[in-house]
Amino acid sequence: MAGLLLKGLKKSYGAVEVIHGVDLVIEQGEFIVFVGPSGCGKSTLLRMIAGLEEISGGTLEIDGMVVNDVPPSKRGIAMVFQSYALYPHMTVYDNMAFGMRIAKETNEEIDRRVRAAADILQLGPYLDRLPKALSGGQRQRVAIGRAICRNPKVFLFDEPLSNLDAALRVATRIEISKLNESMPETTMIYVTHDQVEAMTLADRIVVLSGGYIEQVGPPMELYSRPANLFVAQFIGSPAMNIIPATIEKTGDSAAVSLAGGKQVNTGIAVPASEKGKKASFGVRPEDLSISTGDDFLFEGTVSLVEHLGEVTLLYVEGLTEGEPIISKLSGHQTIGRGDKVRFQAEREKLHLFDANGKTYRK
Repeated sequence: MAGLLLKGLKKSYGAVEVIHGVDLVIEQGEFIVFVGPSGCGKSTLLRMIAGLEEISGGTLEIDGMVVNDVPPSKRGIAMVFQSYALYPHMTVYDNMAFGMRIAKETNEEIDRRVRAAADILQLGPYLDRLPKALSGGQRQRVAIGRAICRNPKVFLFDEPLSNLDAALRVATRIEISKLNESMPETTMIYVTHDQVEAMTLADRIVVLSGGYIEQVGPPMELYSRPANLFVAQFIGSPAMNIIPATIEKTGDSAAVSLAGGKQVNTGIAVPASEKGKKASFGVRPEDLSISTGDDFLFEGTVSLVEHLGEVTLLYVEGLTEGEPIISKLSGHQTIGRGDKVRFQAEREKLHLFDANGKTYRK
């Protein structure tokens, strides 16, 4: 099994550069998830690792060997695609065995690996079926099983759950998590736009935007300590509330005035040189609670209520232009449209970003 080293990795299509000098170290046995909006370069980066896209600049090392010019079949990787990519005329067994037959493995070794992978993925009863007789989740497990059979150094997953319905997504995500636990020394790289998958599966998340890495870290670090405004709003659902602010007091606990004139002590250190500058004040919807007294962050009028059973989402107008403030409250709430509400939040849960979107560290 192997780790990977990406040094100044670039990808260009003609004069257009889409991956801009990416540097990343992936340790052996890590589960790394690439996330970002459409067009950010996450799938392109994965395909460069797989050898399906030519590397325009920089170096890619797998297990200490530079593989820029090594064909995909020689890189020791196995890839699971979004579209399953199964042979419709072959049984599940033959689909899983195909790569090993091409590699001239013995029949005994092929049978051993196929049945071992089938046991891991609970595919034993389906080995004689054709793909058309399987559900979407079962087909994706066959694709994963085919990858396991190759005994690769690195697993690559390209949005493998995006074609499944909600229930199958959850079930297959659990299967992938179990697979990762059962193969602790195997390196896995997973591309998704679904942050639930990223947060639940990853050892570390790589957030990409416009071909650049915005932040790399464990899921809860990105959630609690985003490096910039982009990461803060990308990680979390609903997205973090962002309110225009002005820095009124600097030091170990900066004070800011929000739109509407309310002044808030943030508990966040800000250099003296920042006084009077524009900033962005952030608080996550789930960190807001109803205030019944005069100690509150801000107030407004409820414009929409969404009852989701386990939580209630309140959309509140009156503080910022355009976007409402969203609060995510537990359980069923009796607050209705048109009600006036005040919100409070623990100081430790507040965020502050400078005019360039970079966070002021707590």
